[in-house]
Amino acid sequence: MVITKTMAHNHNHNHQINSGRIAGAASSSSSFGNLKRVVGMPLVVVLFSIIFFFTIPSCFSQLTRLEHQVKDDGSLSLLVVGDWGRRGHFNQTIVASQMGRIGKELDIDFVVSTGDNFYDDGLKGPHDPAFEESFTEVYTADSLQKPWYTSNSRWKIVVGHHAIRSAGHHGDTEELIQHLLPILKANNVDLYVNGHDHCLEHISSHDSPIQYLTSGAGSKAWRGDTKKYDERVMKFFYDGQGFMSMQLTNANVEVLFHDVLGQVLHRWKVSKDLHSSM
Repeated sequence: MVITKTMAHNHNHNHQINSGRIAGAASSSSSFGNLKRVVGMPLVVVLFSIIFFFTIPSCFSQLTRLEHQVKDDGSLSLLVVGDWGRRGHFNQTIVASQMGRIGKELDIDFVVSTGDNFYDDGLKGPHDPAFEESFTEVYTADSLQKPWYTSNSRWKIVVGHHAIRSAGHHGDTEELIQHLLPILKANNVDLYVNGHDHCLEHISSHDSPIQYLTSGAGSKAWRGDTKKYDERVMKFFYDGQGFMSMQLTNANVEVLFHDVLGQVLHRWKVSKDLHSSM
């Protein structure tokens, strides 16, 4: 497994809370960009990253594959966060703190980042202090000292940065709908997870079991920047900061969206056999 670095102390630069707005049915590694494989018996989950999916199809034979055993009860737990790297500002440290709390409660196995990890211009080199300021010094909780993964199995989860379906600022990505979505459907993918839009959202599908999950609210959120969307498929939308947690067993997947205080805003569960949500 790949663990990014040992994380140090947390500096709370910004405590102002962006509560955001909720729409929809609300209830109650660093090897970013590489393909990672998560394997456990009897539960088997596969995570794919789609960076360079179309431009370099041969890269799959060269990308790293990792095995990760499930817990003794056969379950697997993870957190998903995206668009976070702002040196602790825009409530990044508060979100990180709640990720630590939820991560401990769930005994998570790893964390998935959906991208845009270091604003505004990425890292200038291996010794860029932005790495420490936006990552090492922010995600300090013991429960987060796990591998951070960047995206024939029982569960198939595809992780990308850009959304296929979204009611956020960027909206649907037509290129992905045209070129990627048919591949996901043909291969019976269960979940497509992304960032890019700075919000939390859950969109279902008219013609397949695929669920579209956006977790791009790790720091700066875009309040009020939403597009009108089909209410029949829009299950949940929140324009504040937060993250997503996921628990998987051999039979079920449960997804929870958490706000900046760690409170559950939306809960969704699916059975592999039934593909029904609640």
